[in-house]
Formats: sequence, C-alpha cells, structure tokens
Amino acid sequence: MKESVPNPGPKKGAKSAAGAPSSDGRVRLGGGVTITPEALDFTFVRGSGPGGQHVNKTSTKAQLRVLFREICGLDDSGFDRLRAIASSHVVGEGAAEALLISDQASRSQADNRDACIARLKTLVSMAAKRPKIRRKTKPTRGSVERRIEAKKREGEKKKERRWDA
Repeated sequence: MKESVPNPGPKKGAKSAAGAPSSDGRVRLGGGVTITPEALDFTFVRGSGPGGQHVNKTSTKAQLRVLFREICGLDDSGFDRLRAIASSHVVGEGAAEALLISDQASRSQADNRDACIARLKTLVSMAAKRPKIRRKTKPTRGSVERRIEAKKREGEKKKERRWDA
C-alpha cells in the first residue's frame, strides 16, 4: 500500500513557471495588473523553420489571445498606451478587441507558452507605467552667463585668425 505524502512545494532555488497564478488564482502581469487564467486562450499550431520531421508533425507554435476586457487593473490611458505599444499584436474591434501574441522559438509547447506569457507581461508592465511629464525649466543665471562667456571666447579666437583684423 502506497503512502500519500503531501507536496513540499517547489525546490529551493527553482524557477516558478511564467504566469503562475497568485494566491487569489489570478495571473499577475505587473504594475498591479492581473488576469484570470481562464482568460489566457492558448492555441497551438504547426510552427515553421528548421526542425525537420519534428516541426512538420507537431504543433508547438503557441498563440495567446487575451481580450482587452479581461485585463483588470489598467485604466483607460493604460489601455491606450497598451494599444500603442502592442499595435502589431492588436486584433479585432470593440468587445472582441484582443492581443494576439505568438511564439515558436522553441520546440517545446510549454517553453513557447511561457514565452508568450512573458511577452504579455512585458507589454502590460510597460503600458502600466505612466510616462513622466516634462516640466519646462528656465536656465540658471550662471549657466546663461557661462554660455555667453564661452561664445565670446570662441568669437575672439576666430577674430584673431582673420587677416584684416
């Protein structure tokens, strides 16, 4: 008779899978943005490139489709930034507007799935950060004086080079 032993959890130093759910079951995308695991719609299709018979017979290319309405924690300006940053990945319009991210770098479905989630996290965390507003500043009196003195010195140097001076 086998004895059931509780799972001790991940080994010390082991990497957690990209997109591992948090304690509340949601996947953290960065910048306080989350999504439910059910909203990550993966499809696997045949990839292209080198790999011989393997690439012709297996579906390892991962395609991740995430509807914009499923992403929680991003304000309207954040969604606008996400649309601008990930413009080549945006498909559909209105309620069906989604991000379509694909990866086929690896011969493993799991690696390609993790790469798609990592790319989604990168895009969303970039969009979650508000850009700094540039405040116009006036040059200090000292910097203006130094600039004018340097211009006068350069002018004098050029004036001394002239034949008619």
